Amino acid sequence: MKFPACFTGALLIGAFAMAQENPVRLNQSGFYTAGPKHAVVMGPVPSDSFFITTPDGNDTVFRGTLQPEMISRYSSSRTRMADFSDLEMKGRFVLRVPGMAVSYPFNIGDAPYHDLAAAVLKGFYFQRASMPLDAQYAGKWARPAGHPDTRVLVHPSAADGKRPAGTVIASPGGWYDAGDYNKYIVNSGITMYMLLSAYEVFPAYFDRLNVNIPESDNGVPDILDESLYNLRWMLTMQDPNDGGVYHKCTNAGFDKMVMPHNATQPRYVVQKSSTATYDFAAVMAMASRIYLPFGDQFPGLADSCRRAAVRAWDWAEQHTGAAYLYRQQAINRTMKPAIHTGEYGDGNAADERFWAYMELVTAVGGQKFDSMEELFAGHALPNWYTVETLGHWSAYRHPAKPLHKKGMGELFMRQADQLIRAAEKNAFGTVMGQTPADFTWGGNSNAATQGILLVYAYLASQNRIYLDHALSNLDYLLGRNAAGYCFVTGFGEKRPMHPHHRPSVADGIADPVPGLLVGGPNIRMEDGGKYPFREAETAYVDRDSAYACNEIAINWNAPLVFLVNALEALKVEAGYVKE
Repeated sequence: MKFPACFTGALLIGAFAMAQENPVRLNQSGFYTAGPKHAVVMGPVPSDSFFITTPDGNDTVFRGTLQPEMISRYSSSRTRMADFSDLEMKGRFVLRVPGMAVSYPFNIGDAPYHDLAAAVLKGFYFQRASMPLDAQYAGKWARPAGHPDTRVLVHPSAADGKRPAGTVIASPGGWYDAGDYNKYIVNSGITMYMLLSAYEVFPAYFDRLNVNIPESDNGVPDILDESLYNLRWMLTMQDPNDGGVYHKCTNAGFDKMVMPHNATQPRYVVQKSSTATYDFAAVMAMASRIYLPFGDQFPGLADSCRRAAVRAWDWAEQHTGAAYLYRQQAINRTMKPAIHTGEYGDGNAADERFWAYMELVTAVGGQKFDSMEELFAGHALPNWYTVETLGHWSAYRHPAKPLHKKGMGELFMRQADQLIRAAEKNAFGTVMGQTPADFTWGGNSNAATQGILLVYAYLASQNRIYLDHALSNLDYLLGRNAAGYCFVTGFGEKRPMHPHHRPSVADGIADPVPGLLVGGPNIRMEDGGKYPFREAETAYVDRDSAYACNEIAINWNAPLVFLVNALEALKVEAGYVKE
């Protein structure tokens, strides 16, 4: 059916308006053929009707009525929901409301997120330190190696009798943590968990996922090959003399906006911290069980990881208290050079201890790890400084008793139910946006991590409502949000073009490195920049200086890897596509 001719004037007006600000907020990648499909139209809206058409407007494939207006709790946004879930026609379409700009084009099909799923995992390849990125794998973003890290100095805060200050050690490899060129154990901890656990939950799916990295086709899933690049760096951060783990490998100060190979400041390892050491122990325990089946490809790796985990646990258990928590300002008052890079400070190591304990119980067992005096009671949404829930998720996958698995599943469903109830009051119909705290530094990772909890609730219940709401958070990240952006570089019509990411700024290429999730709206705006919109869910600007909202980070990408690949792995089982 041809799109009604009476809308011709609206289309002309809409073309100009869309160049300014598109009023239709939707997942710019698209929708599963038989999955939920929702868009939000920003008000005021001149019509109650909406239409789904081909991009040229010649064929109308769906007609619907907009839902009643809602006013957002976290901005002045007025929205009306368009539900076109009943449309199961494959193709490329747009959404039209009479008198308003047409939406960005979107796809409906059986694999709308296939390319995204591969790209967000490959985003870690683009963060590799100490090796060149060849055009065969990196395309136009190929670059020379940076930061060989073969001559790293022991900082006075890390010195002891066997490794005095100024001792030269090697700590090559690993991923650049974020938009900067430093490498941090604490942030690697939760990042590695998300990637390794994604494989552990969906091994058959990841066995087939090839993202074109140098190790592809070596008989090991790409997600494990990529994780191994950072795992080997983490192993260099453990002091071989006592088992403690240095907090980070870093410059004294942040590099300027230059390419990695042009960043040549001296590098240091700093104080061994209890949080870093427990995080390290947890990751190594996980790795010891996950890489065990790949002994032919990586002889001895699983055993090395197991030994490293136990030695780290032993060190952390013997070095407790405030003196072993990383406090950068205190270090800088008495030691030189002063360190001014990311602190990743944390005043409590109990949650890291709990997570490490749960991973060691699974991987090691034995008398030493048979019991723990207290079980950590917290079940907060995990982030780099609150990791107890990672232990619970692992306990669900590896329960000591079937009753424990059932209890954990019921806990996940109760937590998910709370998220879903709040979503019903959200003007954008997403789980993301529970409170203003969702819109702070790295808030987009909250959306992905909430999605992971919902995936676990689905796995425990087989109730698709949980997966539908996990998908709503992917919708949020890909465009159904107050800012109107798809927040992943390289995807969507309206996407970040100027992330706070040194290679993307310095390489002279217009397009930023693809597959990277930016931090998103941040009500605190700590960079002090001029934001055109300053409400909680609109405080975002696509500017490379706006590091408070537009930086990238490995711990934000990792939960997105889990979420989007989980949806791809479950799409047939959940009925989003028809076999």
